[in-house]
Amino acid sequence: MVRLRVLELLDKSGHSKYWLGKQLDTSWQNLNRMLNNETKSIRYEVIETLCQLFECTPNDLFEFDEPPYEGFPAKIERKT
Repeated sequence: MVRLRVLELLDKSGHSKYWLGKQLDTSWQNLNRMLNNETKSIRYEVIETLCQLFECTPNDLFEFDEPPYEGFPAKIERKT
């Protein structure tokens, strides 16, 4: 299962949930769903904004709770 790591990135950045909601221009209910991994979809625009806010790539935003199939790593290491 794919998991969104926004709450972890938010904690690392030192910003509040309120700040993130304002940056994304979203309701508290939608923000809370996203932070708790209860959303069913996420728009490309939101992914792009999150990457800009946290100075990261989409690889940093998502991770697998469990590998989707045998031989697939739970977290893909980014080459630098």
